[in-house]
Amino acid sequence: MIDALVIGAGPAGLMAAEELAKAGRRVVVCEAKSSPGRKFLMAGKSGLNITKNQDFYAFSKAYDCPEMQPMLAEFGPDAVMDWCRGLGVAVFTGSSGRVFPEAMKGSGLLRAWLARLEGLGVERRTRWRWMGFEAGSDVEFVFQTSDFLQVLRPAVTVLALGGASWARLGSDAAWVPWLADKAVEIEGFRPANMGFCVDWSGHMAKFYGQAVKGAALCVGDRRERGEFVISAKGLEGGGIYAVSRDLREGAGLVLDLMPDVSGAVVAERLGAMKSSETLANRLRKLGLSAPALALVMEFGRDLPPEHSVKALPIRLGPPRPIDEAISVAGGVRFSAVTADLELRALPGTFVCGEMLDWEAPTGGYLLTGCLATGRWAGRAAAGV
Repeated sequence: MIDALVIGAGPAGLMAAEELAKAGRRVVVCEAKSSPGRKFLMAGKSGLNITKNQDFYAFSKAYDCPEMQPMLAEFGPDAVMDWCRGLGVAVFTGSSGRVFPEAMKGSGLLRAWLARLEGLGVERRTRWRWMGFEAGSDVEFVFQTSDFLQVLRPAVTVLALGGASWARLGSDAAWVPWLADKAVEIEGFRPANMGFCVDWSGHMAKFYGQAVKGAALCVGDRRERGEFVISAKGLEGGGIYAVSRDLREGAGLVLDLMPDVSGAVVAERLGAMKSSETLANRLRKLGLSAPALALVMEFGRDLPPEHSVKALPIRLGPPRPIDEAISVAGGVRFSAVTADLELRALPGTFVCGEMLDWEAPTGGYLLTGCLATGRWAGRAAAGV
């Protein structure tokens, strides 16, 4: 009989395994892929944003889930940074408050973490794909291994199976019907931190891959400064991700392409130019970048020039598919778990990470949320 089983070797699962092992439990981690932390490493290819260095009140407001507040209070930005340092990984805070390992990549942190887990006696089994429960059982877990089916009956289990984005890295939501069959309440998955489709006209093709920098994205009463990218599929990037939830729910997007210059000044500068000049030339002289100017020509030709610069409405299509999203909304509802993240329908089985129904923006919030819920579930499963 297995003492403590963790299914899923992403950051939430590995943190749960660490807490279980520190409490003296004999831990086995089963991972469907050939190596742990696949999405963790992919997210860190251009710099692993581990958390956001800001006061807890501001930090906690980024999450849409009040049930997570105690977990974040116990393992928020300061604790995450201390945890990294405890692994021998120095971190630094960028100008935006985002925190990164000094080496930027996630591979060094993951290696140090796996070494710690090995020292704690945690056993890892890769290419062990969970296939559901043994017929008639709530506590026997069936796995497809490289050779044959295996059935494990653990004393306690932590599920850290991810959401429904980036299926190629392991988050494919295959677990949903197996838990639903056990009467676990699950909110349908929706893309989060994703791009949006745009039906571009042909002249936009030359701008694919180019970034619009320094704009303000206005969605309802919200106004976010950020950079985004024009792609063949539409608009994507951090600025879009920051307002993606509101856009997904049907809000419109308006761009202020010169947020540091008032509308009156823009109108004055345009009015001082020769009326015989083309709109494109006047906007170029005004200081718009080529991709920003392209957006004005795409969406604002019929608007007064100053309006097209300061309040350009963007005609967005639907969100990009969920498998392209950085994260998801939806998952196991908090009404389906106790305060310890134990499934009410399956006593002895705990859940954590992206498979829970919470949503947060990029910028360190996602990873901290996974670590915090993994720690919470692992400690509860261990009886700490």
